Amino acid sequence: MFDTAPVAERAILVGLILGSQSDKQVQDYMDELAFLMETAGLVPGRRFTQRLAKPDIRTFLGSGKIDEIDAYVKAENIDVIVFDDDLSPSQLRNLEKIFERKIYDRSLLILDIFHQRAQTAQARVQVELARYQYLLPRLTNMWSHLERQRGGTGTRGGAGEKEIETDRRIIRDKIALLKQQLKTIDKQMTTQRKSRGQMIRVALVGYTNVGKSTLMNLISKSEVFAEDKLFATLDTTVRKVVIQNLPFLISDTVGFIRKLPHQLVESFKSTLDEVREADILLHVVDISHPDFEDHIKVVNSTLAEIGASDKPVIMVFNKIDAYSYVKKDEDDLTAATRENMTLEDLKRTWMSNDGKGLDTIFISATERQNVEALRDLLYDRVKELHVDRYPYDQLLY
Repeated sequence: MFDTAPVAERAILVGLILGSQSDKQVQDYMDELAFLMETAGLVPGRRFTQRLAKPDIRTFLGSGKIDEIDAYVKAENIDVIVFDDDLSPSQLRNLEKIFERKIYDRSLLILDIFHQRAQTAQARVQVELARYQYLLPRLTNMWSHLERQRGGTGTRGGAGEKEIETDRRIIRDKIALLKQQLKTIDKQMTTQRKSRGQMIRVALVGYTNVGKSTLMNLISKSEVFAEDKLFATLDTTVRKVVIQNLPFLISDTVGFIRKLPHQLVESFKSTLDEVREADILLHVVDISHPDFEDHIKVVNSTLAEIGASDKPVIMVFNKIDAYSYVKKDEDDLTAATRENMTLEDLKRTWMSNDGKGLDTIFISATERQNVEALRDLLYDRVKELHVDRYPYDQLLY
């Protein structure tokens, strides 16, 4: 039999270095973009970067870099060009005309991954709504690459210019229908949340791929899908947990990421109600990642955006088994950087006592290191809230 499996498309990465950004920081961003591309089923290849004061209003990049990329994609028969920033509708149209290739910006790539991974009816409706809202101002002859339903990213011819207005009407109608469907689902989910009774609610939050689902499995002793890929979990999972006769609810939902598309934040606000309505947040951090401090800022910013920044937080620094550092030479008199700090050094820094009264714990979910200490800490915090809220409850603590 012939192998009919789709051939993965070859893609290049493009990023701008703006303002005070260092080359290293941009390369770290490009590493994340490459991981996103792999998650989406693309094959990441060569990386192109350019330092500019600001993006070109027409083509995002300067003319010299445009010519360099154009020559490369044609010589190497590259299928897709992926930008690490969002492109305006006019930039997208101009770049498609120049390169005659499919163009993905960061938001479109993330939307595509969400589309592939949505499982439940709620997640599918949320993702479809976000995709169509992204698509509406960007209708071009190549807009149909958003219509991928299975492996590969093949492009069909697309609608002609005369049909653009018809397409816009169709998409507006679809957006209206999806919003109505989402409203119905939201009502059902709200009813479900109200029916859970008077239990303290804990929500896992964090950057994508930090180990939230693995930790969820350990705390709740259940089996939640966990995978070493970005956005392995889209749908909210809620479990009842009992520690020392004290029951509470714990939920795991979609991970956050740098430059999370606004359309997704808006569409997933109903899913993120689990975070907004939680009593305690477990903020999980991958301490082995070189940019973990930036990830903390991204999560805190997203929490503020959805109105959940005022809750008690337990900082859970995960993956201590994978943490590494560069030991300084004894005769090196330059100031130590974060990369030179041992794990014990980090534990003694502001993360352990930053003045905000945050609980902080260091664990390895995969190796089950210090997980019982986390369960004990979580029990103490849940008990404090429970006793304060339900002082006459007869639970045996």
